[in-house]
Amino acid sequence: MVMPTDTAVQAVPQELQNALEIASARHKHLCPRQVLGARCAIAAAEILELEVPRTDKRLLVIVETDGCFVDGVEAATGVSVGGRTLRVEDYGKIAATFVDVKTERALRVAPKLDVRERARHYAPEQTRRYFAMLHGYQRMPDAELLSLEWVNLLRPVAAIVSRAGARAKCDVCGEEIINEREVVGLVDTLCRTCAGEAYYTSNT
Repeated sequence: MVMPTDTAVQAVPQELQNALEIASARHKHLCPRQVLGARCAIAAAEILELEVPRTDKRLLVIVETDGCFVDGVEAATGVSVGGRTLRVEDYGKIAATFVDVKTERALRVAPKLDVRERARHYAPEQTRRYFAMLHGYQRMPDAELLSLEWVNLLRPVAAIVSRAGARAKCDVCGEEIINEREVVGLVDTLCRTCAGEAYYTSNT
């Protein structure tokens, strides 16, 4: 491990500071996972050569958990669920895949497995583990903090995002299905709930 110098310990890039101000304003405080989200996003955008935060739909982000980590990703990139540029696939992992919609290059970014311990070396003034992570994650070089992996999406971006105006009707419950999320069988068209992929059961 390369130990930080005094200069490195104090250096927090302005781009990161801006993202953390936005993220902390939403939560009324700043936590380590918000920092990780922002760091993952900024590093991925740099590698993909995309400026962030964005106001268009060029960047698609698939996060693997919800919560504070996502707030950091959103603050740094400008993506959102409402804008259909952010998707949550909840695997309970602090990780996200950043996709250049134009080229379909996809980069998965996650913190390295031992970052909690590494962080202490970058925040030696902090005696409590929580604050060592909070400050250390802001100061650590990408190479010390992040694991980067080029990946291939199992579905093309067009299928993930779908298209405006796509509608279907479930042959069982009759509810409308948008964004091409229907399950098409040999004789019927079903919503995912009626196809057996429900996350709830009815009380009626």
